[in-house]
Amino acid sequence: MFEPWLAIIGLGEDGPAGLSEASRAALAQAAVVFGAPRHLALAGVGARGQAWPVPFDLDPLLARRGQRVAMLVSGDPFWFGAGGSVVAHLSPGEWVAHPVAGTFSLLAARLGWRLEDVICLGLHAAPYARLWPVLARGVRVICTLRDGAAVAELSGWLTAHGFGAARVTVAEALGGPVERLRSGCGWPDIAAPVAVAIDGADLPPGAGLPRASGLPDDLFQHDGQITKAPVRAITLSALGPRPAELLWDIGAGSGSVSVEWCLAGGRAVCLEARADRAATITANADRFGVAHRMDLRHGAALPMLGGLPPPDAVFVGGGGDAALYDALWAVLPPGTRIVANGVTLEAEARLADLHARHGGTLLRIDLAEAGTLGRFRDWQAARPVVQWRGIR
Repeated sequence: MFEPWLAIIGLGEDGPAGLSEASRAALAQAAVVFGAPRHLALAGVGARGQAWPVPFDLDPLLARRGQRVAMLVSGDPFWFGAGGSVVAHLSPGEWVAHPVAGTFSLLAARLGWRLEDVICLGLHAAPYARLWPVLARGVRVICTLRDGAAVAELSGWLTAHGFGAARVTVAEALGGPVERLRSGCGWPDIAAPVAVAIDGADLPPGAGLPRASGLPDDLFQHDGQITKAPVRAITLSALGPRPAELLWDIGAGSGSVSVEWCLAGGRAVCLEARADRAATITANADRFGVAHRMDLRHGAALPMLGGLPPPDAVFVGGGGDAALYDALWAVLPPGTRIVANGVTLEAEARLADLHARHGGTLLRIDLAEAGTLGRFRDWQAARPVVQWRGIR
């Protein structure tokens, strides 16, 4: 064991007055202190201060490995803070962290909200679309924002997506001498650092995304090449998404299966040969706020399989061919779940052969929807879908 060389110090808007004795000692002993200019000024470190490069880069800090170094971050370094970014490059024992109450804790305390019941998001460098999967009637969210101008942008996004009735509280400089909380978004003089609390108590019933599998098709951008909602619900049930699991979506089309997999907490690699559909996948990932969970690979699937991270599940949306399944069987780790859908007779024959050779479940899905026939109604059948579910 050796003594940590890096002190990661959480700093509030009250500056050194809010630091513990251990934090102050670590700050006093540091030969150099890294931080944003605002933090360096609050801490009063003088010539020892070194502002982070723009764009942000950890190399100057890591170059001082072994020296007495401190870095200043907002509040809790590991709650949407820079702590996680730096320790990814360190070994256990190289650092010690001194957190203080951060934005989320302070704002929840001001409003009297139970923090364990609040969804916390860092939107200072992420799209507002991350709110879409989580906002609903009765839901409370606290999120950090980039600056004062972002409050008006957020308000516009909320209104455009059916959340205009949500109660918004704007919080500035929490924990400091100029702290301010105000209701509503229409303030012309909002100053950073800023966070907002969103209370969905007044939202109408049905606001937000349903969380059952099989979202309506019209929520997605597509050219008709989409796994339709009822079949998608059955497909996702077969795939069995779990948080942090990885899906390979081969022949991803619109990306609808990957989007819903990611909404369930997983990650997805989408393989799509057509450029127009690859663009559609990107648009849908952005729309649903899951672009950070989806990795699009444009090109033929077969040559790319060997270079992909090992999956927990694989979805083949277009039936696939014999060469693809042979390649999958060669590269997939044992226990990988495989689901394949097909609508052609040729695809059905392939999936029947896979069922005969590898077992699993073979399912035929026949669906019909009521339509009009002159003055009457009739059943209008969709093409049957054959689905094979197997385990490598």
